[in-house]
Amino acid sequence: MKKFLLLLIIFCIFGCKKFVVSFEQPTNMKLDNLKLEVLLDKKKVQEINLKATNAMPAYETVALSISDEGKHQLQVKVRDTIFNYDIKYPEEKYIMVTAHLKENGKIHIGILKQAYKYRFH
Repeated sequence: MKKFLLLLIIFCIFGCKKFVVSFEQPTNMKLDNLKLEVLLDKKKVQEINLKATNAMPAYETVALSISDEGKHQLQVKVRDTIFNYDIKYPEEKYIMVTAHLKENGKIHIGILKQAYKYRFH
């Protein structure tokens, strides 16, 4: 039984593929308590509530598991709008998502993708 458990842990450490997604908490108070639904390959995987701050933006980071390498679709749903992004694993496995309020009152979701971790100060 111990061998099986050890094998399972090793498999999960080396066999699980994940996207690491950081959600920037906005500095605009009008975006406080904004709900984002995150879908990966059209399946809902996470729900994020943004918490606005007057200071430097903070980040909430989540790991989204995938089954294979290659192209995937990340969708972020805000109110009645869905933003679609194509991402490639492992070339773009670290992702940063930011919400912005445009002058016309509409919300825009921006995304940055890269192969290495983001550094937040």
